[in-house]
Amino acid sequence: MTDTPVSRCGYVAIVGRPNVGKSTLLNHILGQKLAITSRKPQTTRHNMLGIKTEGAVQAIYVDTPGLHKNNDKALNRFMNKTASSALKDVDVVIFVVDRTRWTDEDQLVLERVQYVEGPLILAVNKADRIEDKSDLLPHLEWLASQLPNAQVVPVSALQGHNLDTLERLVAENLPEGEHFFPEDQITDRSSRFLAAELVREKIMRQLGAELPYQIAVEIEEFKLDGRILHIHALILVEREGQKKIIIGDKGERIKRIGQEARKDMESLFDNKVMLNLWVKVKGGWSDDERALRSLGYSDL
Repeated sequence: MTDTPVSRCGYVAIVGRPNVGKSTLLNHILGQKLAITSRKPQTTRHNMLGIKTEGAVQAIYVDTPGLHKNNDKALNRFMNKTASSALKDVDVVIFVVDRTRWTDEDQLVLERVQYVEGPLILAVNKADRIEDKSDLLPHLEWLASQLPNAQVVPVSALQGHNLDTLERLVAENLPEGEHFFPEDQITDRSSRFLAAELVREKIMRQLGAELPYQIAVEIEEFKLDGRILHIHALILVEREGQKKIIIGDKGERIKRIGQEARKDMESLFDNKVMLNLWVKVKGGWSDDERALRSLGYSDL
């Protein structure tokens, strides 16, 4: 008679400064694209659960916005508050850092996580891209001295290197208990939320440094008609000039944003998608707490 594996379940916060690869890490652990990614800091604005159930273990990952020093706008305050709140009531914390780089914002995260009482894992991301490996060991030793209770794991979120070790450490540290979610559920977020995030990702990837962060996406219609999913998305910007940038010459840019978002939506929702995009100017929304609440930034 074989022993039945012990059922384990718990929450795992993925924290770090902006742009260290937290969302990429979540996507690779889940084996599918859920969290949006771009090279720009602050791509992630909300906490989002990514649920992975394997046998007796259910790990509920919380992807968080990057903790950063800029607190001057309501949107920035919201993101910092959201990231900090994830450190409460979780069973394991993964602190993601970028190779041997260390910034003031990494220090800010360090100061938050050193008071975490539960298990702490330090994931040194992009370890495969460190050219001089002799730089890595002293840095790992320094990190270990800063966080003596942490388990240190070098990983590559993008390449998937060593994620099995990371997941094993997570599983070992999760409390025993029944699973909170059905085993086929991968997130707590609605399809409308995921659709809006995909459109925002394509805008951020397309526009490089041309567009500041004052863009938001609101899904006005999300309706399945037979085999076709009709999605109408409104892109909010703060100034007329930003609207022109998103639309592009003869509408070329918004067309490309739509094509790329639709492709990802069809893969995520497993349906043919008809996507319509509009751009609207709404001045000052990113510093207007009421406007932010209406756009789903509800924790203000």
